[in-house]
Amino acid sequence: MSPAEEERSLPLPERWPRASKFALSACAAAVAELVTFPLDLTKTRLQIQGEAAVRRDGAAAGQAVPYRGMLRTAAGIAQEEGMRKLWQGATPAVYRHIVYTGVRMVTYEHLRDSVLGRAEGESFPLWKAVVGGMTAGAIGQFFASPTDLVKVQMQMEGKRKLEGKPLRFRGVHHAFLKILSEGGVRGLWAGWVPNVQRAALVNMGDLTTYDSVKHFLLLNTTLVDNSVTHSVSSACSGLVAAVLGTPADVVKTRIMNQPRDKQGKGLLYKSSMDCLIQTVQGEGFMSLYKGFIPTWMRMAPWSLVFWLTYEQIRRICGVSSF
Repeated sequence: MSPAEEERSLPLPERWPRASKFALSACAAAVAELVTFPLDLTKTRLQIQGEAAVRRDGAAAGQAVPYRGMLRTAAGIAQEEGMRKLWQGATPAVYRHIVYTGVRMVTYEHLRDSVLGRAEGESFPLWKAVVGGMTAGAIGQFFASPTDLVKVQMQMEGKRKLEGKPLRFRGVHHAFLKILSEGGVRGLWAGWVPNVQRAALVNMGDLTTYDSVKHFLLLNTTLVDNSVTHSVSSACSGLVAAVLGTPADVVKTRIMNQPRDKQGKGLLYKSSMDCLIQTVQGEGFMSLYKGFIPTWMRMAPWSLVFWLTYEQIRRICGVSSF
C-alpha cells in the first residue's frame, strides 16, 4: 500500500486532527449554548440596567428599568415579551461559539502540546497553562467578535420594543448587513478590545482551571479520567471564569450596546478604559459585577454541559482525552 493510500485509510480524526477537534468542540459548544442561553440573555439585561452614561445623556428618556434580580428579570422577559424571547439572539450566539470555541480549543491544545511542551503523564506548570489559556481565548474571541456584537444587540431588541423604540434588525443576517453598512468592516469589530480582554480572562479561568484541576486530580488522587473527574474540573473552571470575566463582560456589553454615530463611533464611551472609569465613578465598584450570579449560574452549567459533551464526543470518535 502506498503512503497516500495508507493515509486515506486512516480514520478522519487521525487524518485531520485539528479540523476534527474544531468540529467536535463546535458541536459540544452549540449544545451547551442552547441549553444555557436564557441565562446569558438575563445576564445581558442586568448589565445594561442602571447604566449611568445612559441616564446622564438622557438616552433612556427617564425610563430606567428597576433592578429585579436574575429570576424576576427572566420571569419578566417571559411574561412581557414571550417565552421565545428567552432565546432571542441564540442564532448568532451559536455562530459565535462555533468560531470562538473551535478556534480556542484547537489553539490551546496546539500551544500546550507543541509550543509549551507538556509531556504526557507529567504535571504542567500553572504559568504555562495560564499563557496558553489566555492566548487561545484572545485569538478565538477576535475571530468571533462580529457574531458576539450581533448577539448582544439582538438580545436588547425585546427591551427596545417594550420601550416603544423601533426595532433595529429583522434577523441575524439583516443585523450583520446593517452593522456592516453603517460602520463598515471595522463596525463588525466594535468593542473587540474589551471582548478580547474578557475572553483572555475567562479562558484563564476556564481552560486553564479545567486542564490544571483535571490533571492534578489524575496525578494526585485515585480518580480516573471519567465523568466524575470532568464534572469536578468543570465546576471549578466555571466559578473561576465567572469571577475573572464578569467585570470585562460588563464593559464589553455596554460598549457593544451603546448608540453610535454615522461613522460608527460610540456616543457614550471613548474606549473600554473610559467605560470602566465611568461605570465605577457613576455606579460604584460592585457595578462591575452586575449580572455575576446569572453569569456564574450560566457558566457553571455551560462548562459542565460543554466539557462532559466534548470529552464524550472525543472518546466516541476515537480522539484522545483533552
